[in-house]
Amino acid sequence: MTADAAAASASSSPLRAVVTGASSGIGAATVRWLRAAGWDVVAVARRADRLAALAAETGAIAVVADVTSDADVARLVAVVAGRGPVHALVNNAGGARGVQSVAQASIDDWRAMFELNVLGTLRVTKALLPALAASGRGDVVVLTSTAAHDTYPGGGGYVAAKHAERAIATTLRLELIGAPVRVIEIAPGMVATEEFSLNRFGGDAAKAAAVYAGVDEPLLADDVAGSIGWALTLPHHVNVDLLVLRPRAQVSNTQVARG
Repeated sequence: MTADAAAASASSSPLRAVVTGASSGIGAATVRWLRAAGWDVVAVARRADRLAALAAETGAIAVVADVTSDADVARLVAVVAGRGPVHALVNNAGGARGVQSVAQASIDDWRAMFELNVLGTLRVTKALLPALAASGRGDVVVLTSTAAHDTYPGGGGYVAAKHAERAIATTLRLELIGAPVRVIEIAPGMVATEEFSLNRFGGDAAKAAAVYAGVDEPLLADDVAGSIGWALTLPHHVNVDLLVLRPRAQVSNTQVARG
């Protein structure tokens, strides 16, 4: 057990995290990981039914909110403030829409990706930053992607949004020098979740399944959640600036071994 975890277990006030995009995939897996480790968790997403099920399973506090809404985020902050200190924010809400080339790009899809991945992360981080600093051991986790570090054909909108999201993390870390807040970027590659590719392809299950066809063990949501948990539970003087995760079968955004 880490020193932070030991201190939390000995205290009447556990470490507390806010996880966005918690209704499925990496977000839900992160809620489960943190609850199993003894954290108090506020799980945030738009879908009330899925959040209710997750809360019943894990004991997390469910807050139905859209990170692209100022009013929803203000309400989230009020709920969090009522529960005591907040020690970690996991900015997981995000996603991709479409695989068009730049020449054929959908402005609406690009706008939606920027609203969710970039401005959603900015909005929630800005709103909770005072509480994270006040806790004395705050963490801002930003879930980007390997798309934040390289480009690939058909990914222009998602790549641009994730590059911008990464810029929030790298800039914030510089701006918080000397403050008791770590900024941690987790950048996964190919992760087989139930919805990411399905949403990207507008609900086309066959196209979504083809993304992972023949790939020997793509990452799973639990793999990423475990990495988030590891970074959060390191001694607080240790900062994981960037952790890039890929399945062994994937060596770049465009090169994947398929059987």
